[in-house]
Amino acid sequence: MNPKIVIRSETDADVGGITEVTIAAFKTLEVSNQTEHFIIEALRETKALTVSLVAELDGCVIGHIAFSPVTISDGTQNWYGLGPVSVLPEYQRQGIGKALIREGLSRLKAMNARGCCLVGHPEYYRKFGFLNMPGLACEGVPQEVFFALSFDGHTPQGTVTFHDGFRAIS
Repeated sequence: MNPKIVIRSETDADVGGITEVTIAAFKTLEVSNQTEHFIIEALRETKALTVSLVAELDGCVIGHIAFSPVTISDGTQNWYGLGPVSVLPEYQRQGIGKALIREGLSRLKAMNARGCCLVGHPEYYRKFGFLNMPGLACEGVPQEVFFALSFDGHTPQGTVTFHDGFRAIS
């Protein structure tokens, strides 16, 4: 990764750049409904962006990652959902997404979070220790693309529900 890239918490001044990066990153993805920027807005409006980081290069936002609380049907508390994560297409495959994920997970652990889950590409997220966990699912999501990472060794059992912001469509 370019040593000039800085990973830091978002500020109010980053909101427009985050929207632009998110739209650009998901624009050509077949699995996207093009609602990711609305999800981030909804999470921000409801104060559910627990961790929101940007990757900045020369004063411009080129990447973003969001973490928000999830609910687990067995009552396990203090778990978070990762996503969306976005990097401008011209900066993809340069380690920026990985740096955002690692820093975000580190910050969650520092907050004594118990774990993190996501819906994503199987080959990519396994690199970070995410696994398909038997007994833990997300309704309507194929098991092969739903991943979790326990920070404390406890694996919840039941259904994960992402924040209502993930239903945002405009």
